Parts: sequence; structure tokens; C-alpha cells
Amino acid sequence: MTEQPASPYTGPTRVFSGVQPSGALHLGNYLGALVKFVALQRQMECLYCVVDMHAITAWQDPRLLRAQTREIAAAYIAAGVDPSVATIFPQSAVPEHAELAWIFNCVARVGWLDRMTQFKDKCGKDKEGASVGLYTYPVLQAADILLYKATHVPVGEDQKQHLELTRDIAAKFNHDFDAPGFFPLTEPLIEGPGARVMSLRDGTAKMSKSDPSDQSRINLTDDADAISKKIRRAKTDPLPLPETLDELKTRPEADNLVGIYSAMSGQTKASVLEQFAGQGYGVFKPALADLVVERLAPVSSEMRRLMADPAEIDRVLAAGAEHARSLAAPILAATKEIVGFWPAA
Repeated sequence: MTEQPASPYTGPTRVFSGVQPSGALHLGNYLGALVKFVALQRQMECLYCVVDMHAITAWQDPRLLRAQTREIAAAYIAAGVDPSVATIFPQSAVPEHAELAWIFNCVARVGWLDRMTQFKDKCGKDKEGASVGLYTYPVLQAADILLYKATHVPVGEDQKQHLELTRDIAAKFNHDFDAPGFFPLTEPLIEGPGARVMSLRDGTAKMSKSDPSDQSRINLTDDADAISKKIRRAKTDPLPLPETLDELKTRPEADNLVGIYSAMSGQTKASVLEQFAGQGYGVFKPALADLVVERLAPVSSEMRRLMADPAEIDRVLAAGAEHARSLAAPILAATKEIVGFWPAA
């Protein structure tokens, strides 16, 4: 990819992020994204999107997609995102995303997309059967971010490569059209300790909405009984909890459960081990279950309340989309002017 010069961008500091409405949100989404969203909204201007256009890169039941979009919005609000502070909106309600994505399709290089590892992971051996949308997904993601000239994006390890592509597209656009500093070179906000949550059935695989086993994850809508059962049945090894972090690293299932306890309690993994070292899972799992239930119960309860009143969620999404369009429209218009498109009537 291209070598990027330092960005001369001088616009406002702004955060963009989004979650796909392609399945129930889980504990990994909560710790890896929603907790961070809540913290960031008081530090910078934030736009939090429900990326339904990304969702349809793989087949989605149209009857469920709109309901799932509402569910993601409900999760944002229930976790503590304030719609009067941050902008919550559905991607498809802002058509400027698609327009900018086409311009960026003509800026990005095929070689860049060929190196995107997520496409290879998702399509597996069936590349010929994958949608074109799945292949160009990272370009739309770049458009999502740069449509608002977002300067920062919270990302995990699996999205770092996509953000690098966003920076490459911004740099190439600025260079090719002699528009230095028009688009910022967006910076990553790397996930913090304990934010990467693994499957309860396999400590080497990330907790996922798409895992066929519901026992592999704790959904945000799970009640206390379901959470306790899932943690009690979580895969572990036969040894008691270790005393040191070095030992913990060699035991993925133990490391995952200790990491969850660490993230939910605000303690370090080392302090969790000080408390539970040498004890069996018969002691640790009930303590972990109680902690997770205590933290998630208010979120789950508020999600259920919001989902029972879809009109309230729809009002939030409509207001968010209107505000997002007010930000996006002038940026897209300026982009089209730079490219040389025919002026709008």
C-alpha cells in the first residue's frame, strides 16, 4: 500500500464506529465496543452507526433486518450511549455512504483489496460464490468513516487492516486530486485490556454472533439464569487457577474467564489471580456468574424495555439520520466538486 505523509487535516476531532445488525449482541460486543462508545461520547463528537448496508454482504432475512437494526440501537442506548450527546443512526438512511463508496472504489486499488485477510477468512474456499459487496466491504467502511471526516475509530485486532486501507484511500485521494488535508488520516483507538472476549466453548476463538452454538456466547438479552448456566458450562481445563500471568497464557479457557472477570470488575488479571489462585472452577465460576449478572442485568432490562417500544427507537434513529445527513451532505458535495462531477441543480 502507499506510504502516507503526515496529514495536514485541521478539522474537528470526531469518532465514527458501527455494529452490524446481523445477530444478537453479546458480552464481547459489550466489552469490546459499547463500553468504549459510552466513554468516548464525553470526550469527542461521536457518530455510532448501525451498519445495515454491511450486513447484507451476506444473506439477511429482510423480515429480521429491520428488527435487528432496532435491537442494535437499543443496545447502544441501554449500555449508556446518550442520543442527545452522540448520534445513533442506520447506515442505509444516509445514501451519501453509498455515493462516497463508489468514488472510493475508483481510488482504491485491486491489489490493496486482494490483501484483505478478512475477505479470505469469510469466503473460505468459496471465493467465486462470495458477493462483490463482501469483497469491497472495506471500501464502504472507508466511506463510512471519511464521509464524516472522522479522525478516530475504535478498532480491534480484526479491523486494524481495514483502517489502514481507509488511511491509504484518504492519502491517495488527497494526492491524486491535489487536495492536501481534505480527508484526515484516521487514527485507531486500540481496544483496551480485557476487551477481547473469546468463545465459552473454545478459548482460542473470538466470541461471535455467527457461532452456531448459543452456548459459546453470553447475549446481552440473556437473563440471569441463562448467564449463570452458560458460565457454569463454559469449557475449562482440570487444573485450579494458576498463580502467575505466564501460567495463565498457556491455558486459553482459563485466560478467557479471568479476562472477563478482569474487564467486568475493573481489576487487572494479576489481581484476579491473587484472589482466586489455587482455587477450582467450582469457586471461580459462580463468582464470575454473579459479577456478569450484576453488570449486565441493567443493560438487559433496558434493552427489553426499549425493544418493547419500537416507536421510541425509531424516533432516535430518525433524528440521528437527519443529523448524520446534515454532516455528510456538505462533505460529499465538496468531494464531488473536487472530483469534477457535474454540479448539482
